[in-house]
Amino acid sequence: MLRLTLAVALVTVGLPALAQDRMPSHCIAIADASPELVWRAAWSDPLPDAETVRISYVDHSMYLIQTEGGLDVITDFNGFTGSGGPRPDVVTMNNSHSSHWTAIPDPSIPNILEGWRQEGAPADHYLDLGEMLVRNVTTDVRGGFGGDRITDNNSIFIFEVAGLCIGHLGHLHHEPSDETYAAIGRLDVVMAAVDGGMTVDIPTMIRIVKRLRSSVVLPMHWFSGPSLERFLVGVSDEFAVDVRDGSEMEVSLRTLPSRPTVVVLQPGFLAPSLD
Repeated sequence: MLRLTLAVALVTVGLPALAQDRMPSHCIAIADASPELVWRAAWSDPLPDAETVRISYVDHSMYLIQTEGGLDVITDFNGFTGSGGPRPDVVTMNNSHSSHWTAIPDPSIPNILEGWRQEGAPADHYLDLGEMLVRNVTTDVRGGFGGDRITDNNSIFIFEVAGLCIGHLGHLHHEPSDETYAAIGRLDVVMAAVDGGMTVDIPTMIRIVKRLRSSVVLPMHWFSGPSLERFLVGVSDEFAVDVRDGSEMEVSLRTLPSRPTVVVLQPGFLAPSLD
């Protein structure tokens, strides 16, 4: 059973000094048409302005999302992002597999958001950091060894920042219901697992991303060329496909592509800054 968040939890601890008011997105932002994204970033470079977000594909289903105001967020955090990288202000986790969470996150991380059921109740997050709003929408997961599904035990985390709505589908086991799609809203950027079996199968994920019709789709959780290739072939009738050599991208409302695009980033652990 899906629970929609009704209350706002104002969190003031652990905010970077440069945090600022958030450009509202409401997940329905309309972007100016632009032929391409900006692809010059490294995770340690400064961002150009408050309207730009950097997304770095770290590994598996972990992404580092960075803002101009200094917020660092890591999705599906399993405790290891490489030999470098910032201490995150927020980590989100799902626990379907050990590679998506850690039982011993660094206690200095100010905000650790667990996406599974808490004391029998669905996870319920609405974290307002000023520059960014982080919320979740829960979905069911398969039970182990063919058991009954567990309701509300995965979270789709949504990050509203710089006028953008960025969604991470987590360890999705079932096609979302109409109610779930409505709770998610319009995603400008979506991170979608395309392993083809451990989460939803490839035809189901193709239906999901076509219904969401985000401007940018970032495939994740791919372990082999064949599963990724099947996904790319399946969406190529409606999406442009852009395979990149690097792991980072910068995106803003101004630079969203005019045609929905699947952007394949290469996973890369975070190395120390050379500065």
